[in-house]
Amino acid sequence: MTKSRVFFVMLVAFIAGVSARSFFEIGGNIYFFLSILSISLLAVFYKDRKAALAAFVLLFFTLGAWRTDGEIRKTQELIYVGAAFQEKALVVKVAPNVFGQNLIIELENLPAGQAGEKIFLLAQTAKYPEYAYGDLLDVSCAAKAIENKDAGFDYRMYMAKDGVLYACDKPKIDRVAQGKGNIFLSGILKVRELFENNIREVIPQPEGALADGLLFGGSASLSKEIQNDFSQTGMTHIVAVSGYNVTIIAEYLIILGLALGLWRKKAIWFALVGIVLFVIMSGLPASAVRAGVMGGTLLWAMKNGRLANAENAIILAGAIMLFLNPLLLRWDVGFQLSFLATLGIVLFSPLWEKSFIKKHRALGISEAIAMSLSAQIFVLPIIAYNFHITSLVSLLANIFILPVIPLSMLLVFLVSISSFLFSGLSLVFAWLAFVPLTYELKLIHILAQFPWASVSVEKVGAGWIVGYYFLLGAGIYFLKKRASLCVIEN
Repeated sequence: MTKSRVFFVMLVAFIAGVSARSFFEIGGNIYFFLSILSISLLAVFYKDRKAALAAFVLLFFTLGAWRTDGEIRKTQELIYVGAAFQEKALVVKVAPNVFGQNLIIELENLPAGQAGEKIFLLAQTAKYPEYAYGDLLDVSCAAKAIENKDAGFDYRMYMAKDGVLYACDKPKIDRVAQGKGNIFLSGILKVRELFENNIREVIPQPEGALADGLLFGGSASLSKEIQNDFSQTGMTHIVAVSGYNVTIIAEYLIILGLALGLWRKKAIWFALVGIVLFVIMSGLPASAVRAGVMGGTLLWAMKNGRLANAENAIILAGAIMLFLNPLLLRWDVGFQLSFLATLGIVLFSPLWEKSFIKKHRALGISEAIAMSLSAQIFVLPIIAYNFHITSLVSLLANIFILPVIPLSMLLVFLVSISSFLFSGLSLVFAWLAFVPLTYELKLIHILAQFPWASVSVEKVGAGWIVGYYFLLGAGIYFLKKRASLCVIEN
């Protein structure tokens, strides 16, 4: 076994440990026992490569489980429940809800005075006055544990994965000052707001809402009917900053770069810069940064070698993110979709390229089909498990819409930029952008009307998901082995 393959196995073992502890309780004594066992095996059988490999696999598995256990225990040991806060707090995130606003606030001082510790609280307020990142507040409330109101969704752990462990009970809030957040992030958000205003002024609705979602991520501006159409056709990802979205965008940025006359490596750099700009323009939320890391890792692997050898880079990126925050694996659907979609493209695309793409090249459409199908195969059970729906027209929708998305994004970006220079020019770009935006909305609506567009999936258990990925992994292994044998025979 090569060093590269050994490294791959170690990372997979770590991720497996994170997964095991995320779903099952593991006693503290077991970590001690597994650690001693793995070190003992390594000390005794260090000359036996297979035994040494098994010892390292066990050690990395234990490390992943132990690291996850520590983070889960933090969510259970809520020492500030019931504590009364009357402190200054900084708004770090604002999200609309059905009744008003969800504020994530960071306290400046702690009642117990623990140095270096940060406490984030969820404060639910009315729709007005509107708050923004960087607002400094006077907050008075009692801390309580975040409650799960929906039996099918673990909201408490969903918030915990972002470090939010407490909620404010009946908060009293007064704004003291504005613009007190990170200067860099505040600047990015202000620029984004200016760009969004430029788009709203010249592109009518609902095309303007789609334009905003494509460029900055998010579907909140879309009507409920359109959001339902997107869900029925499996196209929600185009307005969500996910690894799936980012990798598809990267592919078409490469194609655009090649069309502009760039060499392939330069085209990849062009796509990498595009991804960085896309993530920054979205406001640098954690989901966008994770998606950007996945997409950027894929591009880096493409630049420095064949796509078929990129598994280690993707697994390494995933392992690093899980080491920093193990709660992502189970309680962050965005991370799951980003990681699996990117991994699917990496593992499946070389197989498609050898069989299908070389025989059927048609203006890059075959690459779009291959990438879309690869990503969808890998994310299918996650979507079915979390959203209880599977689209039967998703592949068809992706084939006809994904090739147009980069053009739409480019034109929308030009609309927002040109408004600063000359309003007449922004109107020209707005009319040009209106055409593909209308096409995308109309086609998605038409496909969503098919009676068989999607099916409801209610009973998808963890066992079914494990079985699916086991069979998928076995299938990829045998296909790769068969492909390598064919190369040897030829």
